[in-house]
Amino acid sequence: MTKEKILVIGASGQIGVELTIALRKIYGNSQVVASDLREENDLLKGTGPYVSLDVMNKEMLHVQVIRQNITQIYLLAAILSATGEKSPGLAWHLNMQGLLNVLDIAREEKLNKVYWPSSIAVFGPTSPKKDCPQQTIIEPITVYGISKYAGEFWCNYFNHRYAVDIRSIRYPGLISYKSSPGGGTTDYAVEIYHEALECQHYKCFLKEDTYLPMMYMPDAIRATIELMEAPADRISIRTSYNVAAISFSPSEIAAEIKKHIPSFDVEYRPDYRQAIADSWPQSINDSIAQRDWGWKPEFNLSKMTADMFQNLK
Repeated sequence: MTKEKILVIGASGQIGVELTIALRKIYGNSQVVASDLREENDLLKGTGPYVSLDVMNKEMLHVQVIRQNITQIYLLAAILSATGEKSPGLAWHLNMQGLLNVLDIAREEKLNKVYWPSSIAVFGPTSPKKDCPQQTIIEPITVYGISKYAGEFWCNYFNHRYAVDIRSIRYPGLISYKSSPGGGTTDYAVEIYHEALECQHYKCFLKEDTYLPMMYMPDAIRATIELMEAPADRISIRTSYNVAAISFSPSEIAAEIKKHIPSFDVEYRPDYRQAIADSWPQSINDSIAQRDWGWKPEFNLSKMTADMFQNLK
């Protein structure tokens, strides 16, 4: 077996930082090359190789893949839901072209594996609200969701047509204490912890009873690595896997926080992100991920909240 050499594109982002650290623990620091257009994240400094890289520059990306003897790529660079609505053309261009550049290079260089995240944003108002299944009506209404849905089928196409082993998860909202969120509709669930600690007050941009699928970052990182390490013959979904952990509303997370900070209060001022949240399912069915590669979350709302405060303090 050849020794894996992994390139993480978008390593300074919310998922990228923690995924890079986790991969370095498994494969060795020197075997995981972190890259981003942004400054190297402080948490990554001194932990392994870092290159400044623009996924839109296909030639330079290709040069790096060859020069570094890359065998696997994790492509995390993207413009997220709320940010994408402000500049749809840019979001579509970056999210699509970046993926196509990586898929082309993976095909040409016969890379072992590629990881690319999708999102619950692929679902739309016509998708089932509760226990939303893997195969269902998918009619996204954000440019982010449209780009992720198209991306899923490009992944499927490159797998069937060129045998590129590409794997994907439809992430729910992700919550982390290490890195800041990147302009998504579920970001409130990260901000609320910081504001609770700093000023015991939070202005929430979603309504109090808005249920959304969420996941604590340690579970998301573990899901990603477990999927990537599963034998290829266990992978039945080549678009993107539904993966679930917890679903809650702003009022439920606020009640959980009040157990730790009794003086905490929230005011609800829904903005344009409410319409995005309303278009997504409230909970996700991930029975196929459970069946194919044994997925199981570890964190519920109370366990996550305790862990967030322990680390943020």
